[in-house]
Parts: sequence; C-alpha cells; structure tokens
Amino acid sequence: MRRNRTLLAVAAASVLLLTAACGSSSSGSKGGTSASGFKVPDIPMQKEIGPGEGQVNLVAWAGYVEDGSTDPKLDWVTEFEKETGCQVNVKVAGSSDEMVSLMRTGQYDGVSASGDATLRLIAAGDVAPVNTSLIPNYADVFDGLKNKPWNTVNGKTYGVPHGRGANLLMWRSDVVKPAPDSWSVVWDANSPYKGKVTAYDSPIYIADAALYLMHTKPELGIKNPYALDDKQFQAAIDLLKQQKTVVGEYWSDYLKAVQAFKSGSTVVGTAWQVLANMAQKEGAPVQTTLPKEGSTGWSDTWMISSKAKHPNCMYKWMNHIISPKVNAQVAEWFGEAPANKKSCALTSDKNHCTIFHAEDEQYFSKVWFWTTPVKDCLDGRGPKCKDYAAWTQAWTQIKG
Repeated sequence: MRRNRTLLAVAAASVLLLTAACGSSSSGSKGGTSASGFKVPDIPMQKEIGPGEGQVNLVAWAGYVEDGSTDPKLDWVTEFEKETGCQVNVKVAGSSDEMVSLMRTGQYDGVSASGDATLRLIAAGDVAPVNTSLIPNYADVFDGLKNKPWNTVNGKTYGVPHGRGANLLMWRSDVVKPAPDSWSVVWDANSPYKGKVTAYDSPIYIADAALYLMHTKPELGIKNPYALDDKQFQAAIDLLKQQKTVVGEYWSDYLKAVQAFKSGSTVVGTAWQVLANMAQKEGAPVQTTLPKEGSTGWSDTWMISSKAKHPNCMYKWMNHIISPKVNAQVAEWFGEAPANKKSCALTSDKNHCTIFHAEDEQYFSKVWFWTTPVKDCLDGRGPKCKDYAAWTQAWTQIKG
C-alpha cells in the first residue's frame, strides 16, 4: 500500500508534443472508447513472443513490483524470474510526470502509468500498441477497464489494466455531523470545518472542481471534467481559489494524510479507500462515501515502451502481473480493486473486492477516471479545451 502521486510541473516540450499530436476527438466519457481522430505515431505492434531476453526494466508505482524485500510475504517477482528467466529491475517513480520523463529516455521496457500520463506517452510515441492476443490473462480483465479513453486510441489498445479506485469523501465521524453525502462539504466557503479540510495536491484535482460544477452549475455545460473550455476552466479555477480559504493542507503523501486524520488536524476531504482502512486500523473514527455527484478516480495501465530492449520479457511481465493470483496479491497490498475478475476469489481478505467495489460496475459508472486533458476536447467539441500545460500552470498559481 505504497502510493505517492505528486504531480510536478510538466516539461513544456512534452506538453507541446502532446498537443500537436492530438487531432479531433470524440467523447472521452467515463464509459466510452478513446478519441477518434487522435493522431499518434504509427508504431508497429508485436506479432509474437519469442524467448525472454534475460531481464526487464520497469518504471512503477511503489508497491506494484514486490520481490520480498519490503516484506517476505509480498513477493510476486521471484516466481516470475524463475519461470521466465527474466530478471526484474524496477525504478520506483513518485509522480506521473517522473514516469513520463523516465520513459522518454528509452532505458525502460514498460511502465505502470495512470490516466494522467497515458495519453502523453501515446501521443509522443513513447509506448507501442499492445497485442492483447499475446496476453492470455487479458481475457479475464473486467470489461469495465477495457477500451477506455486513457488506454485505447483509435481502436488500438496501448496496455493492460492493472487496477482501479475512486477518489472518495472521507470524514471524522466524531466531528463532521451529520454524515455528508455531497462534495459540498469541501467546497463551501463558509465551512464550519475551515482549516481542517484537505484536498489532493495535483493539477488533475481541477477535475474534481469541474465535476462538482457539472452538478451545481449545469448552465456551464460541462460534460466531461477533463474537457474544459475557457469559461468552464475559469469557473473551476475560481471554485478552487474559494476552496483554498478553507483548506488546511493539500496532500500527496497518503501516509501523512492518514496521520492528519488520525490527529484531527484534518477532519474532512478527498481520500482513497486505503487511507480509510489504515486510519481505522490506527483507531481514527473515519468513514468514506462516494458522494451523490460521483467522483474522479484512477485506473493504472501497464504499457510497453516503443523502444523496449526486452519486449518479450515485458509481454511476459504484463501477462504475469494481471494473472489471477498475482493481481489479487498486488491489489490487496496496494489497496485497490483488481483488474482480473478471477482475483476476487483469491484475496486473503474475502471482503476485499466488496470493500473496493471490484465487481460493481454500477459503482464505477459514477467515477470519472483520470484522463490527460488535451486541447482537442475529449467530449468532441474540437480544439477549444485547456490542455495539461494550462492545468499545471493554473494549479501552481492556485497553490501560490
């Protein structure tokens, strides 16, 4: 359960490349396929898997590639190495931007990218389409994770889903009363919890403001929280500036967020289910909910580098990491819903998939998964939306 997704400033060249690479887009909604007309380099897809090359070099979130060194009970790497002869080398990244930068070097075979990085990697030609017919375990991945705007472009799949989770509303039940069912509790400028509200520290959090405005100011016409024109974007920024007056702390390190809820310096705000589980185990009286407006969320994808020096080992790794037993292990350790539908029967905690709503597509239908904002609006309106460079610049100004 090790995650730190602090998003640093995006390199201007990377964002410009992404913007230039994007053509007109169709709906990028939480349930649709990816952008029609999204222009990407023509990179060939691997046709077959040969013998392993002896090693595989990965960029991953902490907790995704465990070899027993963190905890002897947590090891899904050693078996893979014995079975394939592919030695696993991993570079743990602390942010999506770091992952993008590392993959640009061409030194890594694959990456466990989140939706706020995947389109950047695809548009820049840093990753190749994935031949899912070469990955037997892909057949058992939940349909709700396949062919999504952050992992599929023009009908081509660019990776295998790893897991998913929602950004939830969490509060201390001994302080926040009555129990909230709306995000309004974190956006109210006159909040009785002023100074003890927390928010996620990332440019992608702008989408949380946009999501709230979708429901409270329908006249803005926001259809997708990652597709904002000038007026919609400014409304989201204004709301975030208003929220800043009640925020006590922005968090990126989830361990610090847990301690803040435990100490009471934070009593309400955005969190992940794993934060709630940890806080409750440490005696903090916290609860979570998916508010009535829905929420944003994340879904990670294992992608193969277009410059992979060990492509056969990378394909073997992608099949391994989403195999039923391994996917159950990593999902349980990390704190997320597994991607493989067969994993739910193999978790040590038989309530894990219930807690993380792994099999509840109706639940996830209310979640707008992180997707890289691009100039060509993901809702199909053409080149009139703010791209990720603008989101990053605005977030820096908000934080001040």
